Amino acid sequence: MDVSLVVSNILNPPVLAFFLGMLAVFLKSDLEIPPPLPKLFSLYLLFAIGFKGGVELVKSGVSQEVILTLVAAMFMACIVPVYTFFILRVKLDDYNAAAIASTYGSISAVTFITASSFLTQLGIAFDGYMVAALALMESPAIIVGLILVNVFTAEQGKREFVWSEVLREAFLNGSVFLLIGSLIMGILTGEHGWTVLKPFTQDMFYGVLTFFLLDMGLLAAKRIKDLQKAGVFLILFAILIPILNAGIALAIAKIIGMSQGDALLFAVLCASASYIAVPAAMRLTVPEANPSLYISTALAVTFPFNIIVGIPLYLYGINIFWT
Repeated sequence: MDVSLVVSNILNPPVLAFFLGMLAVFLKSDLEIPPPLPKLFSLYLLFAIGFKGGVELVKSGVSQEVILTLVAAMFMACIVPVYTFFILRVKLDDYNAAAIASTYGSISAVTFITASSFLTQLGIAFDGYMVAALALMESPAIIVGLILVNVFTAEQGKREFVWSEVLREAFLNGSVFLLIGSLIMGILTGEHGWTVLKPFTQDMFYGVLTFFLLDMGLLAAKRIKDLQKAGVFLILFAILIPILNAGIALAIAKIIGMSQGDALLFAVLCASASYIAVPAAMRLTVPEANPSLYISTALAVTFPFNIIVGIPLYLYGINIFWT
């Protein structure tokens, strides 16, 4: 792999802010982001990327390429939780296996944004409708994970399966609702809406992302101690499964003819793990699962791995197979 790709990705202000946050914790600095602000940053980023995706979807139209991409995204969001669930059951109970499987079947919007920034820095074009894929991949993993845990525990008489609760948490979770809602707003308002909101949705974007990743660095460093509970099995899982998922995604992207930029974003979506929407859903609907397991693996292992090594690694694979 070209080391310059890794260096280029790291020498990006938002990514450097992530490391600054981790360093602050390791050096026991009193640096912190006031509690209400990270939630606001998260809501802003979800709205901005959703709105832009809706506008870009209007520009590109609903072509065969768009439909194939969205179908592929839905397929991966549904299948990843299934096979990871059975892998995890080798060492974990059904509750924790389902929670972690949902986490890795869903996506990290911030990893997607970081990859978009990386492509922009390298001058590699990508299509805005990939944000629609991002929006569509959040909920299916939650639904599949909840179905798995309810089916396998219901057989043992431990839980009662309630469809209304499953669907409500999957689709009305705040981050999912805002992402889909802003996507629809972008579709309805189009270029006019983009012009009106551009100072808010574009000019402020990377500044907010930088502060958000600073907070993520603080949080990830604090979660590292939870990895002791995860053990070697889960740490290896949190590194190897993203690579496997990215490999499958790149094979699909090659088959359906995605561009290099779109292929990278698709691979990143499939390789990332949710540390916002899914943990919120799992805490409510699967309280038997241990949050320190699915949050620490996603946030303290997979997220740093993807933004440091994963994104350049997946692009390296693309450079080999797309030329």
